[in-house]
Formats: sequence, C-alpha cells, structure tokens
Amino acid sequence: MRQALHHFHVETRGKGFYEVTRQVAAWAREQRMTTGLLTLFCRHTSASLVIQENADPAVLRDLERAFSALAPEGAGLYEHDSEGADDMPAHIRAALTQTQLSIPLSGGALALGTWQGVFLFEHRRGARTREIVAHLLGE
Repeated sequence: MRQALHHFHVETRGKGFYEVTRQVAAWAREQRMTTGLLTLFCRHTSASLVIQENADPAVLRDLERAFSALAPEGAGLYEHDSEGADDMPAHIRAALTQTQLSIPLSGGALALGTWQGVFLFEHRRGARTREIVAHLLGE
C-alpha cells in the first residue's frame, strides 16, 4: 500500500458551486495507483463538498435556491451573526452537506458516475480562498 497527500486551493467569488473534478482526477492519476480510496476534506466550517450532477447547470442553480430557502439570510434570524448576515446560514448549509467525501479509485481513475462531479460548495457571499486536503491510499 502507498499513500499520497495534497492540498488544493480553490478561489471562490462568493456563493455557489465550484467544480474541482478535473484537478482532483488529474492529481489522482499522477499518483499512478490503480485501486484505492481517495478522501477529500474541506478545512472550513462555512463551505462544504458535494458530489453532484455536472452536466446540466440548472441542477446547481436549483440546489442553490433550495439551500437559500433552507437557511435564509436575514437580520435577527440567528444569534450568531458576528461575521455578517451570511455567517450562520453558511454554517447551517455546511452542516446539511459534507466536509468530507470518499471516492473509490478503480483502474487508476476516480469511480464517479457518468454525470457526477466533485464540487466545493461555497456558502459565503464574499470571495475566499478555500482549502481541500486530498489523501489517497492504494496500490
């Protein structure tokens, strides 16, 4: 068994989905392992990771609208608002999604489905630099 570790940095421009599938898949291929397990970990409490459809952008727009309804922004809605009106809703969104993903490596490639992509889901309005740690264990 071998293992590899890498830190990806994702520049966001505010709320939304940022696809990282290509970068992650390229790095996994560079490790020259044929089978294994990739773990991705988002090092933030107001952003998360999701595997979602990457073919029809309407899916991502609909998801963003749904999460805005589930965790709305607004003055006086939450006790925790020290970093602005989008702070607590961002924490709620992150709690409802995931900060860690596990993806099998099969035949040297990520075993994602035909329409699946890996996304950083930014929950804050402002631009940020987000970090994803990748750990690949395999042979």
